[in-house]
Amino acid sequence: MLRSLVGSEMCIRDRVSTQSTGLRWFAMVFFYTICGNRYEELGITVFMGRDKHENEDLIRYGWPEDIWFHVDDYSSAHVYLRLPKGPLRKVWKETGTLDHLPEGILHDLCVLTKNNSIEGSKCGEVDIVYTPWENLHKRDDMDIGTIGFHNNKAVIKVSRVNKHKDDAKRLEKTKSDDIAVEFAKDKERRDRDEIADRKSKARQHKKDEEARKKLIAEEKERKSYDRMFTDEAMNKTMNAPQMADEDDFMGGGSDLDEEKLADDFADFL
Repeated sequence: MLRSLVGSEMCIRDRVSTQSTGLRWFAMVFFYTICGNRYEELGITVFMGRDKHENEDLIRYGWPEDIWFHVDDYSSAHVYLRLPKGPLRKVWKETGTLDHLPEGILHDLCVLTKNNSIEGSKCGEVDIVYTPWENLHKRDDMDIGTIGFHNNKAVIKVSRVNKHKDDAKRLEKTKSDDIAVEFAKDKERRDRDEIADRKSKARQHKKDEEARKKLIAEEKERKSYDRMFTDEAMNKTMNAPQMADEDDFMGGGSDLDEEKLADDFADFL
């Protein structure tokens, strides 16, 4: 069977095809369910290659949001965690660590990785490393299944992971059948969808920016009109004719005039 990982649902196809060149464009992988489906609604995907040859396909066609797990200093399976769009992926991109994952997820990933290492599974405890798929560095002169890193600082180590036999057995029971996955075509579809999504966001951003600028211009015009109205009112007030003084209007005079009137009135009496 052929499985596609594009979208939230996995599409099963009836048969495995090959390109006209005869080159394989699918990879045989296993899928696992971690934490007993407690976090099924999160939409995370956990998978690994069947052997070192399948690991090469996973390295070649990985997604930027994929996270690669491996036993440190030992040969092991390449285990991948694929986070869906949303808060979990956002925090991962911002911090570069998985400490924010719900309880038990990182533990199960480490146990699964350890259990799929021939040498590591025999050890009482091992260190597990994880890093973004984008940090994997594959040179042409490297052996099949061998990988390096672009930036060692982006490699996170989980120290002293124990056997946890019960958890390992629980995880192995969820192991899928040997499934062929169209990773090359899935990667192409994923990239097309990502480009379309970015273009859509860019158009919306441009629309929002134009609306913001229009609002600012309208507010500026309103304030300019209000200021013009205020200045015009002040000019009218300053240029208006002055009212006569109340004393002048009533015929008021000086104190000497009032005293003379008083004396004249006394003489009259």
